[in-house]
Amino acid sequence: MAGKREKKQPKAPKAKGYIAGAGEIVEQDVGETLRKNFMPYAMSVILSRAIPEIDGFKPSHRKILYTMYKMGLLGPGRKKSATIVGEVMKLNPHGDTAIYDTMVRLSRGYEALLHPFVDSKGNFGKFYSRDMAWAAPRYTEARLDDVSRELFKDIDRDTVDFVDNYDSTMQEPVLLPVGFPTVLVNANTGIAVGMASNICPFNLTEVCKTAIALLRDPQADLFETLQAPDFPGGGLLVFDKAQMEKIYETGRGSFKVRSRYAYDKGQNCIDVTQIPPTATIEVIVEKVVELVKQGKLKEIGDIRDESDLEGLKITIDLKRGTDPDKLMAKLYKMTALEDSFACNFNVLIAGAPRVLGVRALLEEWTAFRVECVRRRTHFDLRKKKEKLHLLLGLQAILLDIDKAIRIVRETEEEAEVVPNLMIGFGIDQMQAEYVAEIRLRHLNREYILKRTEETSQLEKDIQELEGILGSKTKVRNIIIAELTEIAKKYGKPRRTMLLYADEVEEAEISEEIPDYPVHLFFTQEGYFKKITPQSLRMSGEQKLKEGDAIARQVESSNAAELLFFSDKAQVYKLRASDFDDTKASVLGDYIPAKAQMDEGERAAAMVVTKDYSGFVLFVFENGKAAKVELSAYQTKTNRRKLLNAYSDKSPLVCALYLPEDREVLMTASSGRMLLFHTGLIASKTTKNTQGVQAMNLKKGQRVLSCAPFAEGDLQNPGRYRKKLPALGALPDGEETGGEQLSM
Repeated sequence: MAGKREKKQPKAPKAKGYIAGAGEIVEQDVGETLRKNFMPYAMSVILSRAIPEIDGFKPSHRKILYTMYKMGLLGPGRKKSATIVGEVMKLNPHGDTAIYDTMVRLSRGYEALLHPFVDSKGNFGKFYSRDMAWAAPRYTEARLDDVSRELFKDIDRDTVDFVDNYDSTMQEPVLLPVGFPTVLVNANTGIAVGMASNICPFNLTEVCKTAIALLRDPQADLFETLQAPDFPGGGLLVFDKAQMEKIYETGRGSFKVRSRYAYDKGQNCIDVTQIPPTATIEVIVEKVVELVKQGKLKEIGDIRDESDLEGLKITIDLKRGTDPDKLMAKLYKMTALEDSFACNFNVLIAGAPRVLGVRALLEEWTAFRVECVRRRTHFDLRKKKEKLHLLLGLQAILLDIDKAIRIVRETEEEAEVVPNLMIGFGIDQMQAEYVAEIRLRHLNREYILKRTEETSQLEKDIQELEGILGSKTKVRNIIIAELTEIAKKYGKPRRTMLLYADEVEEAEISEEIPDYPVHLFFTQEGYFKKITPQSLRMSGEQKLKEGDAIARQVESSNAAELLFFSDKAQVYKLRASDFDDTKASVLGDYIPAKAQMDEGERAAAMVVTKDYSGFVLFVFENGKAAKVELSAYQTKTNRRKLLNAYSDKSPLVCALYLPEDREVLMTASSGRMLLFHTGLIASKTTKNTQGVQAMNLKKGQRVLSCAPFAEGDLQNPGRYRKKLPALGALPDGEETGGEQLSM
């Protein structure tokens, strides 16, 4: 109908659990998303999880230790670990497993710290074993170790700030007022976002002495009191002063730690009792077994883990005649029995991560400890002043106790008692409140005299505390006295012994190669065969690719080294032992593929040697010849490829290996032949020398071949002997051509 509005259709009811905007695709700037989401996460990991602070603890450590302190676990009694973990969750809501794992690392049973903070009972595993897992928290018990007293000694005296926990139901300390530099005494490792921290432990006595030395002289030599890191697992630290100075100065660097062992002559075995902090028993055993299977360690009969309640022990049974010291030198180089520890002293200072050296870290700790002592002194001063103030009020009523009683008794309203006392004795409200709260039984002269006797002592104490606050020297002396006491009370001998780097003999690891006679064959197409004499005697004809021929045959041994010269002026070094023994009935290994030559490169010549004596004669198409000592190709490292092996100015005709100088016969495309003695050419150590002109060539001519000369190869050899350089001579009718023209 006209004039009437149409009724709107009612909207469909929203389904239960409907979320507005769900499923919609919204374009977001990647940079903005990273700033909003990833950056806060990264900062949280850096500041609240992975990086320790100047008190030496990460937040997770601090929450566990503080909870145990509040549970009264500084005494002799222990509590179930499950109970402790449950209490810690009031401060650390990251799950019971993460909390227990952290507590295990702080424990005495786990043996990861020089001075553990948790005294454990039960199976807490071992840090040096990957498979030795700790028991569940319902089976183990723990309390705080005695050294933890130095962490909480002044915590109730306003030495550090407190903040609310995650749900604001209780408070926790921001830092612990540690009485010694725990940041250097116990190891700490953490991986954050874009940064990490790895602090090695030092001996507590040495750290305390060093902190004292720096308090007295900021320029003190650290090495006089702080020898080197000290690990709970012991071992031998390979000490290099230059490296250690770098670590002490910058907080970055690395050093090596070796295992300690003893040789049992009666059982002919080695007992390893201490290993590097970065290694585990299982990793070491698995690596040794692997090397034995590969044939790289033939001196070992057996290896087993014999660790028990007495401690770590890896036993290595030796074969008869094995030198234990030489074997351990090899094991140090080939296994984790010697490993590097990389230092990265990254610590949160005032909420910002900084990498500091030992001196700078101790200076920061000293500044932190000075602040703790000043706050503690100020707290004690305030308390003593308050007490003195109250006692002065109590002293005021000493003159007339009866008057005080009368004022209280005659005052009709309770609220007027305090004001009347204030008026009657001329004291302030706080003093009057204190007097009014005294029990009736204490309103005697003896009690009041005893209490007021403290007044003079309090005045002395206040004067002393004010003197401490006004003197930096007195504060430093207090810290020095405390450090001296802690070092005396908790100090232990070094566990990690020093082994000076210049006294360490590095073992030369040479793979033992079985040595036996072999025949080596190299073909013109680049195929290679290694055949034993017995197999060669039983074989028939050599199988070759169509059009291929044997270019070189050498009787040698399996330990020989092979140099394959390519047509691109490069040489590839292999060993005869790199090739499998084969038969004449197979094609053999294709050298360009085996040596991983460049694309399109082919093997042109082979040289076999054991001691790199003799020389190689390179003959080029332009008639030049170069004599290079074979020792020029010897390298100390196992390099597989050498560039510029010979001159590339003219194509290579042949590369002849000659143990000593002899005559060679050169043939040109013109048919002329030249016979000369290689002694006429001076040897060079420069590999890519162009050599000297041996054969003069006319335009368009080139050298075709060069081969060692033997008596009988020519009917009239004197005809072809010439002074270098020479054209050579054409063969006469008496010569039997063929052999002398072939390589």
